[in-house]
Amino acid sequence: MTQKNTNSVNKDIASEEREELLNVLKARFEKNMHRHQGIEWEDVQAKLDANPQKLWSLNEMEKSSGEPDVVGYVKETDEYIFYDCSVESPKGRRSVCYDREALEARKKHKPENSAMDMATVMGIELLTEEQYRELQKLEDVDKKTSSWVQTPANIRKLGGALFCDRRYDTVFVYHNGADSYYGARGFRGSLRV
Repeated sequence: MTQKNTNSVNKDIASEEREELLNVLKARFEKNMHRHQGIEWEDVQAKLDANPQKLWSLNEMEKSSGEPDVVGYVKETDEYIFYDCSVESPKGRRSVCYDREALEARKKHKPENSAMDMATVMGIELLTEEQYRELQKLEDVDKKTSSWVQTPANIRKLGGALFCDRRYDTVFVYHNGADSYYGARGFRGSLRV
């Protein structure tokens, strides 16, 4: 996925694709009730039906192998929270540096895109370190891969960026140059609906 102007992206889903996505999301929801105890699928689907652009974003998450699923509900804002729940960092979002600034700073062997640019186009946000740790409490992910996470401005200003993974039954947070990219590093996103 290359950088696109967010305004020029068609955010409509064909009705057949919409139905297929809803079936996939419902099946995943029902198979993984430990991620969203006390939440009913009918309530989630009603929110999705009322927010077609959010459904488009979930479709982008799904197409890039993120396997999005509901992981919570915020009563104050009446929003359901989706995270990428794939076992490894989403395949369609790997080999990317952290952000546009890092991408433009690379002189040789530039990746095709950056995590922040891709997330913006998809209408999602990178997980924070805290959200990443919440996901790891639900189940073990990124045992072979790693995922960029939102990086504090003071670290990014100095050229760094943060990523996380699970090794030795422990969640680790690391740093790297924001312009680095690896075949086994992607990013996980979150979406509120």
